Amino acid sequence: MDIVSPALDDYLLAHCTPADDILRDLVEETHALVPGTSMQITHDEGEFLTMLVRLTGARTAVEVGVFTGYSSVCIARGLPADGRLIACDISEEWTSVARRYWERAGLTDRIDLRLAPADETLRALPEEPFVDFAFIDADKEGYPTYYEELVPRLRPGGLLVLDNVLRTGRVVDPEAQSPADVAIRRINDRITADDRMQSVMLPLRDGVTLARKRT
Repeated sequence: MDIVSPALDDYLLAHCTPADDILRDLVEETHALVPGTSMQITHDEGEFLTMLVRLTGARTAVEVGVFTGYSSVCIARGLPADGRLIACDISEEWTSVARRYWERAGLTDRIDLRLAPADETLRALPEEPFVDFAFIDADKEGYPTYYEELVPRLRPGGLLVLDNVLRTGRVVDPEAQSPADVAIRRINDRITADDRMQSVMLPLRDGVTLARKRT
């Protein structure tokens, strides 16, 4: 199921702030390493993340799922100069690409990469609310765990963003019963029922949920 009409795809990308050389080069290198990959967010979604970080005035952010670093660059660019992004991933191979682009973008001082299973990294964080912004775009089976670890650590008014919440439409296909499909349905239902959060699901790319912690 096409969530975004292919006929509108180029038009959408052409009508947001254009990517700079750093992001264009990162996309080109990533697609050379993993042809046809869908693991990297699109440019319009990256601009959306940067804008959300700036609009919320976030100073401390968490990212679960780095891959080659496109979303990290976009989030970190939205932070103030003394802001910090805690970036969680398990792959030294892919994040080695990300590190090069963080350095090229002048963002190395803002990004704290934690190479370990994300659930372990999140559990080791301070338990008090200190996170202003969080983005989850990793293994789908882990979404429920990452959500439950992050919500208590979100400050009141903090924003949690989850990617791929529509699973290319499989969330409404009763025959789609893979562990990832089941996990995404579970977290989608959990967020809607969570009195701690105010949420909206958007048909942006593969589906994006914004969940704001109530004050």
